Amino acid sequence: MNFSAAIFDLDGTLVDSNSVWEKIDRIILQKRGIRCSDEFIRKLTAMTYEDAANEMHKLGVKETTEELINECNMLAAQEYRYNIFLKDGVREYLEYLKKNGIRTAIATASPKELYEPVLRNNHIYNYFDAFCTTEDVGKSKDYPDIYLYAASKIDTNPADCAVFEDVLKGIISAKNAGMKAIGVYDKYSAEDLVTIRAFADKFIMNFYEMLQ
Repeated sequence: MNFSAAIFDLDGTLVDSNSVWEKIDRIILQKRGIRCSDEFIRKLTAMTYEDAANEMHKLGVKETTEELINECNMLAAQEYRYNIFLKDGVREYLEYLKKNGIRTAIATASPKELYEPVLRNNHIYNYFDAFCTTEDVGKSKDYPDIYLYAASKIDTNPADCAVFEDVLKGIISAKNAGMKAIGVYDKYSAEDLVTIRAFADKFIMNFYEMLQ
């Protein structure tokens, strides 16, 4: 695939973090006396902060979306600093992009308090030219804004960007931004796998496939 810049989602794409969010979602719900099936928790884990909060509200959780997000991030801080690691082939592929002059950006729903420690702990922070969050643009990944913002921060035309995402809504929004979309396998998005493959320009099980 031809592209001059690569934009990466973080959770479930570069790092294997979704099991941590499954743990956090369980803690938050159990703290309020709410028990859910494993299937529901897995679906919750693959959602954005806002969508997960809305689902929790339907179950009777009283706290606001902002309060739930803050609670999630407080619980996640320790995990992101020490206990979350890269998915297969990530470091090798980032090294390849760096050597070949491909500009890179992070586009994530996770705040700086989470993305910076996990990237630094895994020694890949310096591979990126820009860092963008959904908070920066005021919209979730249901919209293409974060990807367009990332492209502007690395001074690249959207048509020359490739976006790496593990969730369907990210793939669709990247395509709506006029970018190439590369689906990355994550078990928490497995139920959308057929649709992700249909929408994505390419699909990979791990980043070693990008080096072949």
